[in-house]
Amino acid sequence: MTTRLLLSCGLAAGLILTNFTQAHAQADPIKFGKLDPKDFDAKNFVADSGAEAVILCDFGRSRIDHQPEGFLVVFDRVTRIKILKKSGYDWATVRIPLYKKNSDEEQVKGLKGFTYNMVNGELVKEKLESSGIFSEQVDANHSVRKFTLPNVKEGSVIEFTYSVTSDFVYNFQDWQFQQSIPVRWSEYRANIPEYFNYKMLMQGYEPLALNEHPISTGQMTIRWSGQGVNALNGERQSAGSETLTPQVTNHRWAMKDVPAFRDEPFMTTRQDYIARINFELAGVRMPEQPYQNTMGTWAKINDELMGSESFGMQLNRAGFLKAEVAAIVAKYPNPEERAFALVELAKRSIAHNGDDELSSDNGIRKAFEQHRGSTADVNLLLIALLRDADLVASPLILSTRNHGRIDESVPLISRFNYVMAHVALPEGKELLLDATDALAMPGLLPERCLNTQGRLITKKAADGRWLPIASAQRYVHFQMAQLVLDERGGLSGKVHDEHGGYQGLHARTKLHADGEKKYVENNYLKPHDGWEISKYTFQQKDMLSKPLALDLEVKVPGGEAAASTIYLSPMRYFGESRNPFLLENRLFPVDFGAAHDETLMLTYTLPAGYEVEELPKSLLVSLPDNGGRFQYSVTPGPRACR
Repeated sequence: MTTRLLLSCGLAAGLILTNFTQAHAQADPIKFGKLDPKDFDAKNFVADSGAEAVILCDFGRSRIDHQPEGFLVVFDRVTRIKILKKSGYDWATVRIPLYKKNSDEEQVKGLKGFTYNMVNGELVKEKLESSGIFSEQVDANHSVRKFTLPNVKEGSVIEFTYSVTSDFVYNFQDWQFQQSIPVRWSEYRANIPEYFNYKMLMQGYEPLALNEHPISTGQMTIRWSGQGVNALNGERQSAGSETLTPQVTNHRWAMKDVPAFRDEPFMTTRQDYIARINFELAGVRMPEQPYQNTMGTWAKINDELMGSESFGMQLNRAGFLKAEVAAIVAKYPNPEERAFALVELAKRSIAHNGDDELSSDNGIRKAFEQHRGSTADVNLLLIALLRDADLVASPLILSTRNHGRIDESVPLISRFNYVMAHVALPEGKELLLDATDALAMPGLLPERCLNTQGRLITKKAADGRWLPIASAQRYVHFQMAQLVLDERGGLSGKVHDEHGGYQGLHARTKLHADGEKKYVENNYLKPHDGWEISKYTFQQKDMLSKPLALDLEVKVPGGEAAASTIYLSPMRYFGESRNPFLLENRLFPVDFGAAHDETLMLTYTLPAGYEVEELPKSLLVSLPDNGGRFQYSVTPGPRACR
């Protein structure tokens, strides 16, 4: 939502507003410039020996203030960090994100910082100089104020403080309690008068040490001069004043001893799980005025997108491929086959440049002429082609896995960064299609898009709805080996390897980039110490709907002499070599995106004169609710271990 809220008394009026006075006061958890001697005692950080740095205290406070032009948000922050290792030096560089719209922009005030070092038993303090402060423009609406604290060493304590004033009350400051390093204390306070209704979205798995919301009474006096309109009641008045005493909710949240957040495999983005609170302005009710809904609706977002030059208007501009579409329509009377053929046409027409965008910056025609474009260029062209081929196609917008989850209760277009095609087929069947990957089999959705759900954007906003984004395809790996064991413990034989579904796409992508020889070297020779491959043959390389198959003839040398007893680890060269889950206690969910199906069938033929003395035990493990199944089975055969 980008509506600026103003409290004004007309062009001819002068408006003076006093600051809110609030009866509720609390002691701050940190005072800038006042250090604790324990911050330089190594014994105080023994438990954090594995961390590169520790946040000693992170304290933020936001309040709604006002000025003659309208309300504003004031955010104050004080942060103190202990640097433990050289790898923690990056924490001395701080980025303050700022927002701008038209002539209004957020301002940084009162920026100060110090680095403290203990030198020969004396505390040496070094000040952040203006030469260490920079501004970077991110885009037309966003910039960053960046600064680096001086002379940071192992053992340094750094601290900084600043304020941000914002004219945009819808851009209330969010707060993150958890970081990638341990946090001793993180506290956020938000003083919000009753006129503003914010939706507060708390997430994460760490407990709150403080969760308080006392209510106090604020006071502000509005004075106006000259002829103008009183914004409180809409009446024209000359000079006057009015004092308001709104109720103010004094929110206070804090977390203590927050562990560092560690990324692990099979997750979306840390922003989905890290302990934080976000704010979205839902509405405003000023005195003597009706409630104003500021959040918008999904229907409004639908209409804005369909009317946008960079989105909906592009869906009628694929006429430059009219002949190709007509040929496909004539060749494929079956709607599903026709849709798959149009996906291939879109792939050939615009190569994906790697950028995921919701809208087309320069239009699909320009991307076609350049034979290169973003996700929006490729898939908006695909939707246009599907429509020109008499198929019922609509855009489906979503947020990719690394962009974060969508909250249905918060209608914000900024939460989306991707668009793909939805096709309604006869008998209620539906297809989700994407044309960004030239090596993907028909109907295989990109892995980055497997993120719960998307919003269908339709010609009539009332027809828009949420759709689950799930793939019928799996990560499929099948491996079969027939190996002969010799007296010295060496192995020789044949290995057949197949990668299907998403694994097939992974393998084909590597093969396309590396070529056959380097692919075999990187995926079989380097990971398997001692392997010798005398021959290899690829099959079904260009048959995208089938697994990529590879046959290998391998040899693994044994020792220098024959052994009376041979210890064989059947899985030594096959399957996972390490547990991908390293956290002792993983609180956030395991999200594979799509199901995994791995099958290994290994046959070992023993040398003459040898018998099996002991076999590994078989094992069967099933997870609740059909969440997964693992089976390990060892069966002896005649002079063989299968």
